[in-house]
Amino acid sequence: MKRCELRFGLLGPPVLYDRGGDGPVIRPVGSPKARLLLTALLLEAGRTVSVDALKEALWGDTRPASAHASLHNHVTRLRRLLDDPSRLRAEPQGYRLRVEDGELDIHLFDAHLAAARAAHARRDWRGTLRACAAALSLWRGDPLAGVPAELGGYALTQRLAEARLLLLEWRFDAELALADGRLDALLPELAALAAEHPLREAYHRQLMLALHRDGRRAEALAVHRDLRRRLVEELGVEPGPAVREAHLEVLRDAEPGTGTPAPRAAQLPPPRPAQLPPPPAHFTGRTRLAGALRDALTAPGPAVTVLTGMAGIGKSALALHVAHGLTDRFPDGQLHVNLHGATPGMLPLTPAQALAALLRDVGADPRSIPEHPDAAAALLRSVLAPTRTLLVLDDAANAAQVRPLLPAGPGCAVIVTSRSSLAALDGARRFPLAPLSDEDSAALLRAASGRDDGIDAAHPLVELTGRLPLALRVVAARLAARRALTPDLLAGQLSATDRRLHHLEYDDLSVRRSLAVAHDALAASDREADRDAALVLRRIGALDLPEYGAPLLAHLGGTGLRRAEDALDRLVDVALLEETALGRYVPHDLVRDFARELAAADDGDKVAESALGWYAALAEHTLTALVEPGLDQDDRRRPTPSQPPEHAEQVEDSRPFEGPEAAFAWGDAELENIVALAERHAESPNYRIAARLCTLLRLIFPYVHRSGRVAEMEILGRAALRNTRRLADEAAEAYALGDLAGVHFLSGRHTEALALNDRALEIWERLGVLSWMRRCLNNRGLLLEGLGHYEESGLALRQSLAYSRQLNDPYGEAVTHQHLGNLYEHTDPRAAIEQHRLSLAIGEMIGNVLIQLYARCNIGYAHLTLGEPRAAARHFEESLRDLVGQGDWHGESQTRLGLVRSLRLLGRTERAERECAELLRRADARADRYTGGLARHQHGLLLSAAGRTDEARAAWRAALDALTGTDEKAVVAELTSLLADTGEPPTADHLASA
Repeated sequence: MKRCELRFGLLGPPVLYDRGGDGPVIRPVGSPKARLLLTALLLEAGRTVSVDALKEALWGDTRPASAHASLHNHVTRLRRLLDDPSRLRAEPQGYRLRVEDGELDIHLFDAHLAAARAAHARRDWRGTLRACAAALSLWRGDPLAGVPAELGGYALTQRLAEARLLLLEWRFDAELALADGRLDALLPELAALAAEHPLREAYHRQLMLALHRDGRRAEALAVHRDLRRRLVEELGVEPGPAVREAHLEVLRDAEPGTGTPAPRAAQLPPPRPAQLPPPPAHFTGRTRLAGALRDALTAPGPAVTVLTGMAGIGKSALALHVAHGLTDRFPDGQLHVNLHGATPGMLPLTPAQALAALLRDVGADPRSIPEHPDAAAALLRSVLAPTRTLLVLDDAANAAQVRPLLPAGPGCAVIVTSRSSLAALDGARRFPLAPLSDEDSAALLRAASGRDDGIDAAHPLVELTGRLPLALRVVAARLAARRALTPDLLAGQLSATDRRLHHLEYDDLSVRRSLAVAHDALAASDREADRDAALVLRRIGALDLPEYGAPLLAHLGGTGLRRAEDALDRLVDVALLEETALGRYVPHDLVRDFARELAAADDGDKVAESALGWYAALAEHTLTALVEPGLDQDDRRRPTPSQPPEHAEQVEDSRPFEGPEAAFAWGDAELENIVALAERHAESPNYRIAARLCTLLRLIFPYVHRSGRVAEMEILGRAALRNTRRLADEAAEAYALGDLAGVHFLSGRHTEALALNDRALEIWERLGVLSWMRRCLNNRGLLLEGLGHYEESGLALRQSLAYSRQLNDPYGEAVTHQHLGNLYEHTDPRAAIEQHRLSLAIGEMIGNVLIQLYARCNIGYAHLTLGEPRAAARHFEESLRDLVGQGDWHGESQTRLGLVRSLRLLGRTERAERECAELLRRADARADRYTGGLARHQHGLLLSAAGRTDEARAAWRAALDALTGTDEKAVVAELTSLLADTGEPPTADHLASA
């Protein structure tokens, strides 16, 4: 990269540099606010700094009301000071100051520091002097002088200060090595540094040697005596090997005071520990992660990295794999300590134990290691400061265990592995590990087992091990030990869920034991949050849902929301859960198995019953938030014979949703769980569980219907029907039949919907419930109209209208007028519009937004029938605009589809394509094949008009596949004809459907 001329300075008070005849000339930045602004931008050189961060830098917590305008003014003034005002650019989120390579003194300082370190390591003394002089010449005083520490540069200034001290050490080493006996020029500076840093052994060692070689042996011995006394009294340690070696050189001089330097003692090679365990055999995958880890470890300055993840995820393997590849970058040694944070049968090392082990490993006399952890940590930092050493701290329990072990020297780097994220460890870069990919899992199985008999990415063993490296290695060990055991046979053994963990144990490898360490520690803890976490894990095992939120677990455990949240945080911290989204938690598949084992002795039915009661209570709140007050809401809330009498008490534990948006958000988060409960308990022999499920499904269905989740609706509808028949609850069965009919209607299967609706109507007529008879007749009329049975449709709709008036139900009356309008559209579109306008007026009178939106949409379709696309588009656009936030998928999809048709007929193809693409995106996100098929039909017409015949054919083919088997006979026939015109004959299935 091209190096540029110095432009900015932070190694002292913040300054700018101008070009001068003899080099850059310092130009102070006079305004205090300008200095703060410049500093904040330079601390993030080349990156965007947010407006909030800049305001915080300039004013802290006392920012004025005019802070935004004032910031803009300060930015403008700073631009005037720069050599190129375009350097300071406004970005969408803040401001960015362009700083090229070599323009900031700190960057140049770091480059010279690296050169000095390399020269010192290879004992190139003249190169060391040049690099040290170049780096130190940039120093103008304390870095960021005059800038408040709150600006965020504290860690930087500490690093730079330590780096300067190291440069001085290296410079004195070089001068002592190159000196020809005239060392008196060094002595004042060395004496001042030794006095300023009374416990820094390097300066005292250098002062001793300089005095001794200058013929002042007694003074050199006095320096040693004073240093040793301070170290023993203040830290409880003896001087290190380098000082002891210098002391021996002084003692061996037979002619003190002559001014002739004594022969130098033989240099003892410093200890170079190489403690890394062997690299993992068959290491597989993690290529990008390993590369990022290497980059972090070899970046300038002390690097601390943390590999986090659940038990058996491969943290230690990755750490060792990367560490072995970096031994050349850390020539002073590689240290390895197993901290036993989660080792079965072992207590974690205390910081004092770990410090003692590390100090012994770097050559400290065991008798001189301080007992106090702070003193031992200071000694370790002193020993490692001038070195380039890599530490691997494996299996850390928490940040407090790791913090005292971290070096401060800029040449050192640390890899920590832990199940915890160690979030309290400041300055660390974290690398969370996920399970391996399918391909890497299969590769690891093949390599570790030595077997290649059909193990590919799709083999069941990959899924059954959860792609967890520990589980994969256990399976590989079993395959390697027993040649007669085939991968397919072992997969069959593992697929028995209640025995999977049993088969994931071999010799000293055990997934269960690795997981149990964390749970057992939580259960035995003195902390309430830990014990709550162990209880929550057992509840998770008993309930076994796809994911979890704190409110449900608080209800199940009776702990209250705050304690449940704390418990979940602890489970995340020990890697037994993963927080996949804010407030949503998921266990790994093998953790699920372990949790099920924990819950084996618990009352699973009791937990399921409690969960269903909670879901039913919240489902009722979705109903009241989404369905307007009136008969529709009242009927759904009215208990059926099987509903448990204590249901009302369950509701008291929860709060109503503030509006539709909150209700949809809760439903979207919990729908997968509700589906899982419905599938599992639809045929439960436990009456109380079946009764609660019956209530839940009746109350949640309006949300599922409005949100357009067709696949989930069908699962829930069929589960409700099976469940209600087991309960012999006729009213509940009629609800289930009607709801399932609604699913078929939204899927375009009107014949099946009609049969289900008529069976529901029979039950309601037998029970004499007029409001539901009215709804079923209304739906019957709609379905018959869609099937082309217009006379029967009119009869059913007029009966429904009579019941609505008898019940004084204006909402029902408005819906029936809409369906009558749809019917009249086949014979008299103008009369249809009048029916829809009547529905619109009733909707406005009762304040029902959806009635009004559907009425406008239906008026739009009537105008399409009349060949008036411009009027139709206007009504569709009005309806679509007001549908925003209503969350009604059927209304939105029908309105957007009508708008696409109108725009296409008007020749506004660009807008039509945009609307069609949005409709397709939303339909596919809901797995709504029916709506997607109708949209692809229109998309094909748009593509064909644009001359893109091949793309149009593909769209029509996809539409025909989606609509085959539905009652959209006319559209299927048109698609078949369109494809035939382009040279593609229809299949037998397509012809049968048409």
